[in-house]
Amino acid sequence: MKVSPVHPAILAAILGALLSGFLVALQAPTNAMLARGAGSPVNAALVSFAVGTAALALVAFVLGVRPQAEAVRTLPWYAWMGGLYGAVFVSMAVLVVPRVGVTFFLTVSIAGQLLMALMLDRVGAFGVPRVDISPLRLLGVAFVLVGAFLVRR
Repeated sequence: MKVSPVHPAILAAILGALLSGFLVALQAPTNAMLARGAGSPVNAALVSFAVGTAALALVAFVLGVRPQAEAVRTLPWYAWMGGLYGAVFVSMAVLVVPRVGVTFFLTVSIAGQLLMALMLDRVGAFGVPRVDISPLRLLGVAFVLVGAFLVRR
């Protein structure tokens, strides 16, 4: 069987996704450590987001990117909620990782992401392409959930 080469842009996207996964795995225990030092999960999340905001501000400055005021004004209210979702994730990681470990927490959170992704794909939410929920896609998510509990054993 002949294997087709992977397009460089697809390979870069896969490597970027893999790198972001590595960083999310690092984020949970380092934020848990930060919570112990900062005195609370809320303080840890606040510091984490402040550092992230500073890093993004620096990148925006270096790249010379600025928000387009008109486009920003026309966004629906829920377009502004991404930071809230991130704050919940970071806070939950800080609270849960010391109790159950990084692997179990991340596996269960990935299962949650996949369940939500199935629903978003199904309805084409937020402009993403519509993708039906198939038995194989459900089985894939079920395997992740089973994997989470196998990791915990």
